[in-house]
Amino acid sequence: MQIKFLFIFLSLSFFTGVKHPANNAIAAEQICGKWESSEKNLIVQVYCEDQKFKAKVIWYTDTGGKPMDYWTDKRNPDPALRSRKILGMSVLRDLTYQPETNSWENGIIYESKNGREWNASVCIDKNGSLKVKGYWHFKFIGKTMTFSRI
Repeated sequence: MQIKFLFIFLSLSFFTGVKHPANNAIAAEQICGKWESSEKNLIVQVYCEDQKFKAKVIWYTDTGGKPMDYWTDKRNPDPALRSRKILGMSVLRDLTYQPETNSWENGIIYESKNGREWNASVCIDKNGSLKVKGYWHFKFIGKTMTFSRI
C-alpha cells in the first residue's frame, strides 16, 4: 500500500511540474560566474552568499589613463565610502531567484558614476546573455545592460 502511494505521489509530482528544491538551486546558480559587458568595458563576478546573489567589479577599462586601482567611489553620497576602490566593489546585491519566471528579482544595483542605487532584476535570455535591468520602482522605466559569460 505504501509503495503504491509513493508511486502515485511521484507520478503526480512529475506530471504536475512540482520541482525538487535541488533543481531550483541548480537553476538559481546559472548566473554565477564572470560576465563581460557588451561594451567590453566591464567584467563582474556574480556569486551567491547567504542565499542572495551579488556581483562585484573585477575588471574595467579606464578612460582617464590611470590604473584600475586608482579610481574610487568619489560620488558616493556617504563621505565615509568615497575613498573605497571601484575595483572589487560590490555593485549588485540582494537578488533572489524566482523559479516561476527563471529570473532574479528584488535586487539593488549601485551606479558609481553618480553614486545612486536602483532596483534591479536579472534574467538570462535565450542566447545565454545576462540582462541586468536597473530601474526606479517600475521595470518599464529602466535601463538594461547586457553581459556575456566569459
